[in-house]
Amino acid sequence: MKITFATLILFIATLAVNAQLVQWRGPNRDGIFNETGLLKQWPENGPEVILEVDDIGKGWSSPVFFDNMVYITGMIDTLDYLSAVNMDGTIKWKVPYGRSWNQSYPDTRSTPTIEDNRIYVQSGTGRLACIDRETGKDIWAVEVDKDFESEYHVWGNSETPLIVDDKVICTPGGQKTSVVAFNKLTGELMWQSESVGGPRSYISATIYEFNGHRFVLAATASHLIALRPENGEIAWSYKYFDAEKWEWQDNGLIWTNTPLYKDNQIFISMGYDYPAVMLTMDSTGTSVSEKYIDHTLDNHIGGLVLFDGHVYASNWFNNSNGRWVCMKWDNGEIKYVTDWDTKGPIVMADGLLYCYNERGKVALVNPDPKGFDIISEFKITKGSGPHWAHPFIAGGKLFMRHGEILLGYNISGK
Repeated sequence: MKITFATLILFIATLAVNAQLVQWRGPNRDGIFNETGLLKQWPENGPEVILEVDDIGKGWSSPVFFDNMVYITGMIDTLDYLSAVNMDGTIKWKVPYGRSWNQSYPDTRSTPTIEDNRIYVQSGTGRLACIDRETGKDIWAVEVDKDFESEYHVWGNSETPLIVDDKVICTPGGQKTSVVAFNKLTGELMWQSESVGGPRSYISATIYEFNGHRFVLAATASHLIALRPENGEIAWSYKYFDAEKWEWQDNGLIWTNTPLYKDNQIFISMGYDYPAVMLTMDSTGTSVSEKYIDHTLDNHIGGLVLFDGHVYASNWFNNSNGRWVCMKWDNGEIKYVTDWDTKGPIVMADGLLYCYNERGKVALVNPDPKGFDIISEFKITKGSGPHWAHPFIAGGKLFMRHGEILLGYNISGK
């Protein structure tokens, strides 16, 4: 069979578009990891510790695991660093990728996104870097927030880059643009959207598909935006920020959670007693309307999980306290609200919830709308600072981060 040069180029391009992604909160950024064969109950003191590393730098970003290596960011002095960690605990390389946020809560928050041999990450001041996974060297970099005149909220840049087809997408916000896309191989600007207003949010965008429509869901501190990934055209935007409902800051919401979606519905939530909203997208993909408003599941910074028609997450009472909630997806009915010390991150794998509260407890929880059914739990006592990093699950392992400490646990039931 004769293969033409054009066919070969098309084949290579197809591989580049459809390459494997490893990213924050799982393959779809919805907190669900595609692992099976995991432990259904943990030993009394928790799963076996198989990795402990204490010099990754400070941060609240998640570790990611790919090809038997852990990749994690951390702040050292005034710079954000990316480390490649072997499973024996040795660091293969550690490289700076940009200046840290230098004001309130400067520790790193951007989790690496990995595709094949490339790692994408943003610094706290908006330098987007594409880094070679083998060597740790820059392939290319762009000063996104500087070049596109980003307007910051109080805590700078927390975004994890999104890969869609041949593009890497970021959300600088501000008056010049809201969302920008670069060629993932070269860093060349491919499009920049119009501005819908509002400073940079803390949300990492996601890709949403329904009824033949395909959108990037991104956000500024005031608006949720649906954009066509091929050209950055805004299909619709929804203004979430209402100054009459908000007393904390005057330039937009403290909004961190990637939206959840199913079929034509999109759920957005944040803490601080601000109402959560379920949106319904019309069949043309050009507008959304409010289906219901919820005043209980105001999730702060821990993310949400949708499973079997119910949303599981924690809510906000104040910055130090919250409760755990189950809400019915279709109509917003609250199935339970319960105490488990305080709020925190949540993910899911192999049919069970992994909950990590801000006082350091980690629990394996049965997703039952009748109640918060803890199967096993243990406490992380090493590390320092807030317990904010979201867990990551891959290869039969649970990876946790507490400040400068990276921990890995064997949760394989095989």
